[in-house]
Amino acid sequence: MPSHLSADRPAAQPPGRGSVDALISQTRRLKGDVDAVRRDAAGEESDPPRERWQRALYDLALHQLSDLDEHLAQLRDGPLPTAAPEPPAPSQGSLLSRVGSAEWNLLTDEASWSGELYQILGRDPAAPPLTLDELPSLVVDEDRPTLTAMVTDCLVDARPIDGEFRIARRGGDVRTVHMMGEPVLDTDGSTASMWAVLRDVSELRRSQRVVSETRDSLHHRQEAARSEHRLAVELQEAVLPPWRGSLRLPHRGPRTLDLASRHLPASAHTMIGGDWYDALELTDGETLLSVGDLTGQGVGVTSNMTMLLGAVRGMAMAGAQPGPLMAWLNQLLDATVQPALGSAVCCRYRPATRTLVWAQAGHPAPLLFRDGTGRALNAPDGVLLGATSGAVYGQAEETLQVGDLLLLHTDGLVPGHTGSAAANLLLGLAPRLAGNRTAEHCVRTVVEEFGASEREDNACVLAARVMS
Repeated sequence: MPSHLSADRPAAQPPGRGSVDALISQTRRLKGDVDAVRRDAAGEESDPPRERWQRALYDLALHQLSDLDEHLAQLRDGPLPTAAPEPPAPSQGSLLSRVGSAEWNLLTDEASWSGELYQILGRDPAAPPLTLDELPSLVVDEDRPTLTAMVTDCLVDARPIDGEFRIARRGGDVRTVHMMGEPVLDTDGSTASMWAVLRDVSELRRSQRVVSETRDSLHHRQEAARSEHRLAVELQEAVLPPWRGSLRLPHRGPRTLDLASRHLPASAHTMIGGDWYDALELTDGETLLSVGDLTGQGVGVTSNMTMLLGAVRGMAMAGAQPGPLMAWLNQLLDATVQPALGSAVCCRYRPATRTLVWAQAGHPAPLLFRDGTGRALNAPDGVLLGATSGAVYGQAEETLQVGDLLLLHTDGLVPGHTGSAAANLLLGLAPRLAGNRTAEHCVRTVVEEFGASEREDNACVLAARVMS
């Protein structure tokens, strides 16, 4: 019979044993490197869905490298003879079995299978190999048209085979098989035979599905977090003071305070936090100023913040001074499950005497800038006395002057610094703030200095300049 030629290329010479051994060594070194990276990365993430996705990808990469090692070893050692009673099983955790091969001679209707192919298809090695007409009997009904179309295209149109189908083995075990093959042409250009290699990719596809499912789970979780964040922002914009620009108050008489504020979001994508600022002109002509934060994040904290601000405004409108107001607010929140007050500072400005009365609950004291210098206001005596349910908050008074700048802020305004360290950095801006004509310019100076830095938490700043 005339010698056969591949439809695409002449048969390649088998690689030298030394070159294949070199590839095997490289594969094993790469596998060791990947395994080391996987161990180093273990536990670094604090996001369980992302951890599962990364773990699945590392496992898939290691499995594929292990199978590449086995396939190169098979390439070096050659195929098992058909008569081999029991081809070796793949290594523990392998995603692929050894590659099986077959050739179907169309002129003699003979078939030749390697020992590995018997194992892949679950056939008795002593049984004769199936012909092309018999091969679909192993394939599940839904996939038979796929196999038939691939074989027909190969034999009639000389197209290479590259596709997958499922087979049903003895005992009802269903496996996914990947088949690659080509027609072998006679000297006159007609198809004389067809050769193919087949491998069991069931575990590989299962592992890929795990990667896909963990990725989808991570994606859905991120989308849910982004949706919740957008909803929280919309709620805040609807019910809270605007998070940018000047706070505009209705003025019945001369303008006594120039106000500006800013909300600085966290650098990383996090759910909306419980930081707030507020300003309200009271019926007696005085002005209420407050900043603070609630514990927790998400949509729930926004509605809680609305309730808290409503309570603060209501008590202030009723004439409550900052010290008693903080005590009553503490009692109100102590009687409910949510919200939980993290910290707050409440100020009441009396324009007739330019007096600032203020109280705090675990919050940074207001900063006062005057004549190019700055200082933190002295904390009230007796900030917290008595049991929690009967807490008494002290309050302090400060007489201000025209041109004074008052800065109220939450604790996360200066990234990486809290308490006195953050206050000292803010006070260091005094020379620059002295040249600012308006409260908005002052806030802009603070944001330019600290707003671009990476911050873990949201923050608020409120500036009030005494006008008259």
